[in-house]
Amino acid sequence: MEYLVNCNTAPLTPYTIPIDRNKAAHLYRRLGFSASIETLNQAVGQDAATLVDAIVNQALNQNPLPAPVWANWNSSNYPEDDDLRREIQTEQRAEFSLNYAKGLLDTTLYDRMSFFWSNHFVAERKIYRCNPFLYHYINCLQRNALGNFKTFVSEIGLTDAMLYYLDGVFNNRNRPNENYARELYELFTLGEGNGYTEQDIIETARALTGYVERGEIGCEPVAFKADKHDEGSKTILGQTGNWGYDDVITILFEQRANEIAEFICRKLYEFFVHPDSRYDSGNAQTIISGMADTFLANDFEIAPVLSQLFKSEHFFDDNAIGVIIKSPFDLYFNLLTECNFPQDDTSVSSLVNYAGLLSQELFNPIDVAGWQRGREWINTNFMIGRWLTIETILQEFFDADSEQFRALGISISGNDGLTSNNPDFVARHIIDFILPKGLLNEQEYEKAFTIFRGDIPPQYFEGGSSPVWTLGTAMEGPTQVYNLVQYLARQPEFQLK
Repeated sequence: MEYLVNCNTAPLTPYTIPIDRNKAAHLYRRLGFSASIETLNQAVGQDAATLVDAIVNQALNQNPLPAPVWANWNSSNYPEDDDLRREIQTEQRAEFSLNYAKGLLDTTLYDRMSFFWSNHFVAERKIYRCNPFLYHYINCLQRNALGNFKTFVSEIGLTDAMLYYLDGVFNNRNRPNENYARELYELFTLGEGNGYTEQDIIETARALTGYVERGEIGCEPVAFKADKHDEGSKTILGQTGNWGYDDVITILFEQRANEIAEFICRKLYEFFVHPDSRYDSGNAQTIISGMADTFLANDFEIAPVLSQLFKSEHFFDDNAIGVIIKSPFDLYFNLLTECNFPQDDTSVSSLVNYAGLLSQELFNPIDVAGWQRGREWINTNFMIGRWLTIETILQEFFDADSEQFRALGISISGNDGLTSNNPDFVARHIIDFILPKGLLNEQEYEKAFTIFRGDIPPQYFEGGSSPVWTLGTAMEGPTQVYNLVQYLARQPEFQLK
């Protein structure tokens, strides 16, 4: 496997230079699904600490999605007819998915983090036996997204979705099931083979027995059944006793605190800064160690770690910009947000469906290890799909209202778009906003300028006896912006954030 070398040598110390629009766009593309030009312009000139504090505080004060009317339904609330029950469940999931997706666009860091954790504490949608399990699982992700990680681990393991997905509902004293115990260590807290043994997994599985009361057809909340719990002595991570579920979490965080902090901070670093922390010529390990120290010092509170990272010189370093490949949700939602296209139910649902076609189905990561991101998103088949779907999306928005493309160009280029008669100058503004690091070289810019100019004669831009072009007045303005954005969407740089 090839790796993108991480050359970022900047420290974890605070970034103190006032934010420009490029840095603001970087911040919002990483902490959420980007932001409108208006939001980015408001961020210009602020210091990183003030801006990050505002974003983090907004997330800490955000409320989870309201409970739908079916949040606590059980089997008796659904019709007995299989086809009718499936139809109702499908409608419920579609409505809930839409509301969650709209939250991704609206709440920046809050649901960016809940989305991140859905790919960490994976519980595939096909396992849910009824929609209330999905709601309570997502509710757990949202409530704990920036909270205490130890509490998070404790709560997520007892959600109905997780108990079903990793076979906790089949884990009883007579026949212990090791599935959840294994993933608790390997995927959720420590990392594969790091600080635990096969015997620890066996003993932990015994301690987790008893959550097996699940009703007749699997749509009732799972309950603990004492006579199915193993009351014998177990030795877990060197500690011996008659342990149960809560004891497992306590022992894990007491005996493996350093390993947990390192593992989780590495995942956060690779998600928000650079995907290849182990293959770098910079100082990624130093940064991760500093984050881990903060995690431990704050008793596994997530928010202080994120605040420290997002305020740092390391996060804002040029080597951190444009080095992460957009997931399908990044690809589509960033475009919707940055271009200020309508975020109505129809457009959001359409983009969620497109993401699913590219194997990022909402609430349904590909396997227990989650979507692996990175280069997996841009294999040959996916690249063609990315190009074609973006082209279709842009065409639909252009057909619906072509003038919104002129408005986009003017919002990006500002007064230059209204007053300059140099189309190349205006096009450069648009290119440098749409692409996080612009194009590779001036030769590539010239190709894009040619696309933007279209077939308008050169003298049109030069004054004299010919009309004088500006983006604000030219009849062809919307088409010029549309053609340029379509062209940029096919460039390698467009796939990065």
